[in-house]
Amino acid sequence: MSLRLHWSAISDVGRVRKDNQDSGYAGPWLLTVCDGVGGAARGDIASSTAVSQLRRLDEQPTGEPEDLLGLVSGALHRAHDRINDLVDEDPTLNGTSTTATVALFDGRRIGLGHVGDSRAYLWREGELSQLTKDHTFVQSLIDEGRITEAESRVHPHRNLILKALGGPGDVDPDLFLIELVAGDRLLLCSDGASGVLDDARLADILGSGTPDFAAVELVRASLEAGSSDNVTCIVSDVVTDEQAAGDPAYAELEPMLVGAASELRRKPTRGAKPGGLFRGHRSGDTGELDPVPADVPDDVPFAIPSDPIDPEAARYAPRPPRRLAWLRPVFALLVLAGVVWVAAAAAWSWSQHQYFVGEEGGSVVIFRGLNTEVPGVSLSEPYETTDVEVDRLSDFDAGKVRAGIEVDGLDDARRAVDNLAAKQAPEQTTDSAEPAGSTRPAPPGPGSGASDDTDTAVGPESP
Repeated sequence: MSLRLHWSAISDVGRVRKDNQDSGYAGPWLLTVCDGVGGAARGDIASSTAVSQLRRLDEQPTGEPEDLLGLVSGALHRAHDRINDLVDEDPTLNGTSTTATVALFDGRRIGLGHVGDSRAYLWREGELSQLTKDHTFVQSLIDEGRITEAESRVHPHRNLILKALGGPGDVDPDLFLIELVAGDRLLLCSDGASGVLDDARLADILGSGTPDFAAVELVRASLEAGSSDNVTCIVSDVVTDEQAAGDPAYAELEPMLVGAASELRRKPTRGAKPGGLFRGHRSGDTGELDPVPADVPDDVPFAIPSDPIDPEAARYAPRPPRRLAWLRPVFALLVLAGVVWVAAAAAWSWSQHQYFVGEEGGSVVIFRGLNTEVPGVSLSEPYETTDVEVDRLSDFDAGKVRAGIEVDGLDDARRAVDNLAAKQAPEQTTDSAEPAGSTRPAPPGPGSGASDDTDTAVGPESP
């Protein structure tokens, strides 16, 4: 009995992150979820690059069951190499990588490939089974019995990935086959959902409604449970040909590209019905892509239908210069000029509160400004001229004044001038004052012929 997939995919940026680093793809033969790792190193580029490589698998596989695993392994290695090529071309992307969970369907079974902590689940007859095992540090702690599954959800190192696509070395994915039966439901999701919803909650949601309903409800429940990450969910029912033929929704089913990989959104096809799965939550900010028309050119076997430009090729393609590009350097120059002007104004304001004592025109003068010389620029000006003369100071004090006496402010400058005034030499007078202790000669007596003004000894008269 031939089986088919009936899928739905949705990706939401979440309530904390500013950009979506998850990517997902769902088609008739392929389901895949990739969760970019790297933060500032652009995990969205890694996840969208991986999906661009993996989605080439979306055609009916032929050959033995083991060939499924060979196809999946080859696609994962090509995605790994392509991400490393991008890092070589742009070193700013160093550190970027992505998880990848891939399910390739051949009509009876799926070949699963897994790297990282995105997950694949199988819901069958009311029971949920986790198909993949996380390649994380906390999973190793769980395996060793050191923590429980519940404790791993709040562990501080729960986001530490041990395996990913991209980065040094080769990739070693987990590869295995899963036989499917009609009525099975598959879930592929990023850790934005599996990290906050336990198995019981996942089983409860997967056990009700259509794939569309289940995918939307998984995203809503993850956000309400407090997920701080991007959330991507792909839900697919396994149905028979008869069931698919009797379901009108299956006839309109088309491949879906969601998350970062759908950044370049396509224009709606004329006459196509409005797409989108979920418009009620957070004003429709879900990041899902409108359905892609199903007309695939025969000569382009790996092309996404109606996708004339590969998103990764368009992402790195040269772009024409933006209009009015000259405004950016002009604006940068204006900003630089403004910064220089503000710095100069601040420096000038500071200098006007600086003082020093110096000499001008032979007098001691208080200057405002800086006691330094710059050719062609005056950094100081006389503020107060005093009556203290430099020539009346000692050689030591006069030299200090001529070199400039640094002070802490105007009051300190005035105190320095007062100290200099107290130490200046007294003025020399031109009056013929006699030294102390000198005597003035007495005036000559009558008949005396003495005409000089010197003292003489008086002796006995001559006869």
